[in-house]
Amino acid sequence: MFGAVVFHAAAAAPRSTEQQVLDAARSVLDDRASREAWVDPQFELVMQRPREPVPSCRKPLAIVPVDVRQAGRLRFEARCADGPDWSQTFTVKATLSARVVVAAVAVPSGHTLASGDVAVERHDITSAPDVLSDPAAAVGQASRRPLRSGDVLRSAWLAAPVLVKRGDAVRIVAQREGVTVTVPGEAQEAGTLGAVVRVRNSGNGRVIRARVLEAGVVQPADL
Repeated sequence: MFGAVVFHAAAAAPRSTEQQVLDAARSVLDDRASREAWVDPQFELVMQRPREPVPSCRKPLAIVPVDVRQAGRLRFEARCADGPDWSQTFTVKATLSARVVVAAVAVPSGHTLASGDVAVERHDITSAPDVLSDPAAAVGQASRRPLRSGDVLRSAWLAAPVLVKRGDAVRIVAQREGVTVTVPGEAQEAGTLGAVVRVRNSGNGRVIRARVLEAGVVQPADL
């Protein structure tokens, strides 16, 4: 994790301790932006200066991440090996923005998103780490909550759409050795694509476990 990363000052271009901490913060955020695939990310950094003056150090400083879990508040420790050794903690507050997927229209809970329901805009994402950058990641997903036009979409707010609801009439399709048999049934529980649910065979009353293939269509799970 970041705690094992140490940032050293470049010997050819000495920089102040504060500048080195800000450089380390930018590096951490650049790495996160790359991992999260943020599109056109921008950062504004503000250093919270320590109460005590920062001692000088004749040797290259080691800037060690202390807590960088929250992108909006990063803590680092500057360490000097120039006897007597010293260390000092710095906090950097960051404001992050990027081009992310938003709701283009108002969306009710449970609605399956289509391409016209989403757009890409620049927004503040400091407090929303699980944003989406690619509209394709949202299209076809169902919203877990009502969305207003302009709301930034978050992964936690989306889920695979429910294709079969409890009480729905379904077709039980069984195929073996080139022979397909279809019988009517009734779903006993809800399920998304690929989910295994209980289905009652309307012909003989037996309850089987079946895999959801598409809306209103299931296949016996043991096939």
